[in-house]
Amino acid sequence: MIVSALLTSLGINFGLCILYFTLYSILRKQPGNIEVYAPRLVAEGKSRQESHFDLERLLPSTGWVRTAWQLSEEELLSASGLDAVVYMRIFIFSLRVFSVAGIIGICILLPVNYLGNELNDIDFSELPNKSVDLFSISNVKDGSKWLWVHFCSAYLITGVVCFLLYYSDAEKLYKKLTHLKSRPGQKFQRNGFLGLFGRKVDAVDHTEKRLQDLEENVRIQQSDVSLIGEEVPAAFVSFKSRYGAAIAVHIQQAINPMQWITEQAPEPNDVYWPFLSSTFLRIWISKLLVIVASIFLTVIFLIPVVFVQGLANLDQLEILLPFLKRVLSITFVSQVVTGYLPSLILQMFLSFVSPIMKLFSSMQGYISHSQIERSASSKVLWFTIWNVFFANVLSGSVISQLKLFLDLKNIPSRLAAAVPAQASFFITYVLSSGWTSVASEIARAIPLICELIGGCCSKSRSDEFDVPSFPYHKEIPRTLLFGLLGITYFLLAPLIIPFVLAYYALGYIVYRNQLLNVYLPKFETGGKFWPIVHNSTIFTLILMQTIAIGIFGLKKLPLASSLTLPLPVLTLLFNEYCRKCFLPIFHAYSAESLIKKDREDHSDPAMGEFFDKLVNAYSDPCMRPLSYSDNADRHISPLLGPAQV
Repeated sequence: MIVSALLTSLGINFGLCILYFTLYSILRKQPGNIEVYAPRLVAEGKSRQESHFDLERLLPSTGWVRTAWQLSEEELLSASGLDAVVYMRIFIFSLRVFSVAGIIGICILLPVNYLGNELNDIDFSELPNKSVDLFSISNVKDGSKWLWVHFCSAYLITGVVCFLLYYSDAEKLYKKLTHLKSRPGQKFQRNGFLGLFGRKVDAVDHTEKRLQDLEENVRIQQSDVSLIGEEVPAAFVSFKSRYGAAIAVHIQQAINPMQWITEQAPEPNDVYWPFLSSTFLRIWISKLLVIVASIFLTVIFLIPVVFVQGLANLDQLEILLPFLKRVLSITFVSQVVTGYLPSLILQMFLSFVSPIMKLFSSMQGYISHSQIERSASSKVLWFTIWNVFFANVLSGSVISQLKLFLDLKNIPSRLAAAVPAQASFFITYVLSSGWTSVASEIARAIPLICELIGGCCSKSRSDEFDVPSFPYHKEIPRTLLFGLLGITYFLLAPLIIPFVLAYYALGYIVYRNQLLNVYLPKFETGGKFWPIVHNSTIFTLILMQTIAIGIFGLKKLPLASSLTLPLPVLTLLFNEYCRKCFLPIFHAYSAESLIKKDREDHSDPAMGEFFDKLVNAYSDPCMRPLSYSDNADRHISPLLGPAQV
């Protein structure tokens, strides 16, 4: 792709973003659109509709940006739960990573690549007609000493990413709390951004509260639901201590391990009933069928990927469709077809993947909506990585692609030869699928059209309407994919970094606004999406390092290739350390924290009322929970015990 085609794609997507943001800033102020742009506030009774006409309604404004920016993490946690905090942490983490990567890539690697003079002589006057590859590592001469800059950058960005993955806010808050308590006198601070905004609070009390919220891994409160169903061989067992429930869930209940299967109970509004009393065999068969269906979908999806590859290559397109040769000879048309249309078509096909994967996950035997959401998120993530990244990079059939990964010795060299060639495609993909998708998210064009059609066709409107929940299974894989593209092309084509950084900056503001005004959480995973983020980041680092090993070999710098070999080993060791240190926290609470919490609630008079609410929430006329006393402290902790016989 030439620079002018990239600029055309940039102009189209930038114009669409401006259009979407302008429309949102105007339409959100119209009283008739309140259920489109703030359905959550309507459901919670917090919306205000002004009846008098105001000229300001017709003028775009940026007040919503300030509101979204000033939203504290504690307020987001209280409003949307821990999953929303984890999702926004992805943006914070990515902004930190690509801010460093942007400085290194744009200020150091990009000039080194452009001045490499491997492909063409330097001529700034002809820059719009030059290839984007001039800004990639392909333009650096083989054996050049400047390649050591890329080598050092690979180690540096790996260290930055690993440090930010390991960085714990709890440790920072603990040190801050210790420092505050060691100094005499009353200290005050503001609870807003950087301590400069918001109301004044006691610094010690405020820090203690934030630390307690982090340590307790906040869950949403139990809520009442009405359950209707037939009698099933399953039961919700309630304990009088958290510690007793934790012991029961990890102990084999019967001699036959498949007779009784126990696991932690979902919250009442998180229960997925179809598989609640399923047998072990039925669940096993369901998982097997889902795996086969997912593989089949992955293979079938290669058809639109091959079509998109043909659009990106103008010469192949003219051979395939010779009657379009005259139309494609028009400069603007060819730039749109090769620079904008391929990524747009691929995005349209990908929009069908997330609902299909969620359907597959719902058939896999899970007993909670949160498990289904996490499973669908993982499926969509790896499907997207394979079909968007590898299928576009590695042209050819599925068999030829699988042969690459079976031949381990050729993986670095094959990736090093193929990945840089697709840099321009992925830059335009970030523009169309990243920038435009974020802007269209806030404009909510489809809900707006549905609202207008419903208002015209229906004479009477119901006061009740369904407030949407945030589609984590769709948005988390998309967000992580751009991180993979940014880190992978950090060494190869650093020109992509500013576009990725702009996506995360836009997304940080837009999704905070949407979580506050649009989406209402219906269930909570307790932040269990983060292991998916961690594993994806480690995979991305290994991929970048593998390509670096291959690229240094192709560039006739074998010493740099050899010295890069320890990097993936060190990354895997770091990952194993993090798995041992942090992953158990996402699976279960520690016995120490459970016993401590049980003792705090030992004499709490509200526990009796909580028990009654718990019984009502989990029971119906056909299913009554069993009650079990372990003679320990008095606290309720539900446990799901399907009698799968």
